Amino acid sequence: MRAYIGGHQAVSVNDFIELALGTPPELWLGEEGETEEERAARKDAARDILADNPDLPDDVARIAAEVIEAHAPELFNVVPLTRPATGRRRPSRKGAAA
Repeated sequence: MRAYIGGHQAVSVNDFIELALGTPPELWLGEEGETEEERAARKDAARDILADNPDLPDDVARIAAEVIEAHAPELFNVVPLTRPATGRRRPSRKGAAA
């Protein structure tokens, strides 16, 4: 099954994120090993995008809230872990020589 958003095919999670935001996630998050020059250029581009679209942070927060709401059962399906009984006890320190 293929997924298309606005005529663009999304084949990965990052594709969906990029199409939802209109920008690649790496623009906002950075990439491992980027140089100072690359980081400065990335931040300049991000500032330009925010200047052109001041509602982007609100849109991103809305999208994130919708995703969390849609997937809350899986995200918050927390099961408490129990400690397995080992059958051994720690030795008591009562009466131990000093």
